[in-house]
Amino acid sequence: MKSVHELAKLPAGVSLLADDIIEFHAARLLLLLGWCGIGDRIDGLTKLAKLDFFVRYPQFFDKACAASGEKIQSASTSVESSMVRHHYGPWDHRYYEVLAYLRSRGLIQITKEGNTYKFKLTLVGKQQMNQLASDPAYEQLCEQMRRVKVAFGKKAGSTLKKLIYEVFNQEVALKSLGEVIE
Repeated sequence: MKSVHELAKLPAGVSLLADDIIEFHAARLLLLLGWCGIGDRIDGLTKLAKLDFFVRYPQFFDKACAASGEKIQSASTSVESSMVRHHYGPWDHRYYEVLAYLRSRGLIQITKEGNTYKFKLTLVGKQQMNQLASDPAYEQLCEQMRRVKVAFGKKAGSTLKKLIYEVFNQEVALKSLGEVIE
């Protein structure tokens, strides 16, 4: 991944997607912590990844809501950014890099209790998250996150993983490890 600060070093003819820029993913994760977390915190990588999955894949969110009796519909229709099938369901191989990026800039704190990593916005991270949330460009994403939190924000990561494997057997569970979820 590249930082927006490195883009000037690239030749003019090189194609670049937003998906290749670390700040794109960092902004989404900051918003995820603020909008889907409890007290600006998400406990566990599994929960973070599953909430992120429902934000990024609105059609799967709608189907999961219907399967679990939630009467909530997605605020979006397009996939934000692709994820892959991993040992515990949907995953983004960029999480470790993006979380380290956020931590190194003092935007999040990462603590470990037992086997669980806890991700919490710092005061500076909360200010940045609020600034992003007030930008009209993030309005639809924030609304999707609000809906994801209402439907699944209080559920454990393992519960969300189980729901995904039950409801999306064909689309997720039967995929090979590393295969893109479409």
